[in-house]
Order: sequence, then structure tokens, then C-alpha cells
Amino acid sequence: MIPRLIAWSARNLLLVLFGAGFATAAGIYALAHLPLDAIPDLSDTQVIVYTEYPGQAPQVIEDQVTYPLTTAMLTVPRSKVVRGFSFFGVSFVYVIFEDGTDI
Repeated sequence: MIPRLIAWSARNLLLVLFGAGFATAAGIYALAHLPLDAIPDLSDTQVIVYTEYPGQAPQVIEDQVTYPLTTAMLTVPRSKVVRGFSFFGVSFVYVIFEDGTDI
């Protein structure tokens, strides 16, 4: 089967080149007209508050930065979950909002 297909392609080179050119042009056209929302964003709406406090221990950052930010972010309208993480010199506060919330 494959040797016959190769032989046919060798005999009809112009037809094969025309088909390859058509497939290439159709692919470029499809790529140019593809909408940007082909794959919707299914993740939660969230905001990450990143703060630096260089040279401080995680417990100091927890007491002076992460905890006050976390308690303040709990009062933000439509916030669902607030999580805070403290490391050496940095703090992360993740605020996850209800579905449909506009940032």
C-alpha cells in the first residue's frame, strides 16, 4: 500500500504540491481567524499580595505583615478564601474570590 502511494505521489508531483500548498494556506487562515478565547480560563479569581521584609524571620513577618494583611483582606467584598504564608524575608497572601467577581 505505501509503495503504491509513494509511486503515485512521484508520478503526480504537481498535484501533491498543490495539495500541500492548499493545506498550508488553510492552516494559516485558520490560525489567523482563531478567537483568543479558544481555551477559557477555568481557574478561580484570585489576587496574590506579595510583600518583602528583608532579613526578618518568618515569625516576625507573620506577626507584623502576614496576619494584619490577612485580617484586612477578610473584609474585602466577595472574598471567599484568604490564605497567608510567611517565609524568610517574604510574605504571600492569597485572596480567592467568588465566581463572577471582576478584579
